[in-house]
Amino acid sequence: MTKTTLGFIAATALACCAQAHACTGITLHSEANEYVTARSIEWGASNLSTQLVVVPRGQTIQSQTAQGPAMQYKNALGYVGLSIEDKNFVVEGLNEKGLSAGLFFFPGYGLYPDYNAQMKNKTLSDMEFVAWVLGTFDSVESARQSIASIRVAERFKGAGTVHYRIADKSGAQIVVEIVEGEMRIFDNPLGVLTNSPGFEWHMTNLNNFINLKTGSVNPVQWSDVTLRSPGMGSGLLGMPGDITPPSRFVRAAMMATSAPSLSSADETVLYSFKILNAFEIPIGLELDGKSNPTGLLSATQWTSASDMSNGKLYYKTMNNARIRCVDLKTIDFGKVTYQSLPIDNVKSEPIETLSIR
Repeated sequence: MTKTTLGFIAATALACCAQAHACTGITLHSEANEYVTARSIEWGASNLSTQLVVVPRGQTIQSQTAQGPAMQYKNALGYVGLSIEDKNFVVEGLNEKGLSAGLFFFPGYGLYPDYNAQMKNKTLSDMEFVAWVLGTFDSVESARQSIASIRVAERFKGAGTVHYRIADKSGAQIVVEIVEGEMRIFDNPLGVLTNSPGFEWHMTNLNNFINLKTGSVNPVQWSDVTLRSPGMGSGLLGMPGDITPPSRFVRAAMMATSAPSLSSADETVLYSFKILNAFEIPIGLELDGKSNPTGLLSATQWTSASDMSNGKLYYKTMNNARIRCVDLKTIDFGKVTYQSLPIDNVKSEPIETLSIR
């Protein structure tokens, strides 16, 4: 794909189809405090052409913004990531030290500072920020101390803004937003993130749902009449069920914080996929009519989970729900070559036909 084509897709689709992109992120941990971040990425306007990217230590990266060149740097750490449209645009990944980072769309609420050529050595494009974080930092604390000095600029003019989640295996997690030209960094105690509005707004909005609880409501007496729940789950009556970012944030927070005790990291990974199954968006919910020009069956193009404690990146896709795993401990990031691979070798569900005799 040419840069001109890529720029056109980004600038028109991202700016004009705000309803087409959505992301939902959660964080869980096992009984042994093994931490897992998981997320989905939704995009209904086109196939994101996602690739699995392996980046070694010592890789030289040149960042580019819409207005001009940005910083050049060399990776101190190796990582594995998932990219969209271009192998350089890593939107989710895990590095060899157990640090995870992800990009989430943030349309209509962010505002980047103006590009300044004299500060290009402190500037990164918004689409390359995640790659820089993964290749540079071994913990949330080390990232927090350095990222405030970085200027984030748009990669494609008019393509909208994004915000970021950075987490590590200690359980520390921050959200990074650029609003009115200034970088804002928030602790993320629940480990949940979606899209617009801003993170602080979402956290405040949770106060509107303090009545929610797991299980069912006990019977109550109204005069001589006993009222009982008609079925399981009445404690969640009032939890929003639509696919807007505010509603998804509430549901994700409720589902993540109500997770049962999970005995292992593997169980935690599987449970994170179970939660995010509830956030998959059939493409029909994003279409204005019956026409489906992209041919996609799902706006949820992939779902991933990063076991930060054990160095494993998992994912499944809209074409194949089988969960795949990359074990970073098996990769020698001092020797492996920079590479990008298709996330689906075969774009079809592995349906097994049973023989009944």
